[in-house]
Amino acid sequence: MNKTVIEKITHIVGEKYIKSSTAQLLAYSYDATANFQRLPDLVISPGNAEEIAEVIKVCNEYKMSIIPRGSGTNLAAGTVPYDGGVVILFNRMDQILNFDKENLTITVQPGIISENLCTFVEAHGLFYPPDPSSMRISTIGGNVSENSGGLRGLKYGVTKDYVKGLQVVLPNGDILETGGKLAKDVAGYDLTSLFVGAEGTLGVVTAITLKLIPLPQYKMTSIAYFESLEDAARTVSSIIANKIIPVTLEFLDKKTISAVEQYMKIGLSTDVEAMLLLEQDGEMHQVEQDVKEMVRIAEENGALFTQIAKDAQEAEQIKTARRVALSALAKLKPTVILEDATVPRSELAKMVMRINDISEKYNVNIATFGHAGDGNLHPTCLTDLRDEEEMHRVEAAFAEIFEAALSLGGTITGEHGVGEMKAPYLEWKIGPIGINVMKNIKQTFDPNHIMNPGKVFAKETKKRVVVHGGN
Repeated sequence: MNKTVIEKITHIVGEKYIKSSTAQLLAYSYDATANFQRLPDLVISPGNAEEIAEVIKVCNEYKMSIIPRGSGTNLAAGTVPYDGGVVILFNRMDQILNFDKENLTITVQPGIISENLCTFVEAHGLFYPPDPSSMRISTIGGNVSENSGGLRGLKYGVTKDYVKGLQVVLPNGDILETGGKLAKDVAGYDLTSLFVGAEGTLGVVTAITLKLIPLPQYKMTSIAYFESLEDAARTVSSIIANKIIPVTLEFLDKKTISAVEQYMKIGLSTDVEAMLLLEQDGEMHQVEQDVKEMVRIAEENGALFTQIAKDAQEAEQIKTARRVALSALAKLKPTVILEDATVPRSELAKMVMRINDISEKYNVNIATFGHAGDGNLHPTCLTDLRDEEEMHRVEAAFAEIFEAALSLGGTITGEHGVGEMKAPYLEWKIGPIGINVMKNIKQTFDPNHIMNPGKVFAKETKKRVVVHGGN
């Protein structure tokens, strides 16, 4: 890396907040994505937006890459450097800037941990619903960059539905303020939405204003076990068709249940094919009515048995079991590749069966879990990247899974983002015109292509597979 660049950046943020030795850089050469690792040239921890702006001006002048990074929980290689560059950490920018009860908003710095934010507002009787499975370690800035979802997404939506305003440092060093605390604001283009989910390719988010809602008074949690995947998927469709929108409606297949039980030892039944986690919140009478009705629907659709959590502790244990699914599966094989495909809820049963068929076709071990209520599934392959022949089959299997999702009216990613891993498949979803529009936006904001290069846009699109049996 150019010594002049290092000297200028050091002068801006201070030597104490720079990491440059190989040993230090290794920790930021990968994220949660399997088989992706590249060293950055420099890792820095700025203290405020003004320092970030000055750093970006230097990087833009010398055409050095900028990679914004939260806690590194990304699953699409979105925070892995593409070709060196400067990783920006936000561990010094983790404060609550403004808590406004009157307007039901909170403004925070990007480095605040997601769960810490939720805990803070709930202590004041308010609620921030987005809850990615990684919320105990992921940051709000990372959630915004990826437009993260979570277990409560069915009823409450995803991150974008709660972002009211942003402060963003642009690739030329300008600081842009978008949105605000207003309930209504249609002045010009919706720039706030443009940066949510942009994966750090258009600018660096340095402050976030979030919408809050009243904390639900009451909640109930239950589980239902099934002897077939089809029965579980049919139950999901039937619950929605009966005009019940639960806060959580999660799906785990047999392999995932077994892994979680082995990991947690909480008494989950492992001799079934599928499990649904159902939760409702709101006013007590309505919650009790909805949960009883969901249990009835599950039993009507073939549930072997159901169970309602007896108290908050048991309910939290059940939800934790779902949140640790990836960690539990990761203990079974040297390499675990967690993917993300979404279909309309009505096509959930078909998609689950397609995944199983594809797993058998390519002779790869795939466990499936996910947010069944919104059609977002996480097929997870247990493999070993040292086995090159198997890894080729794994890649082919996932390509066919993406095609299967698209053939059912779905998408290649529901919440993990495109990053680098999904970039070769993006054109399958949005077409060449969509790619061209996005590239034009990128070129306008970032003509020197310094912002998280190599992400979202692939050098070339994967050749599309032909899948029979789609709609």
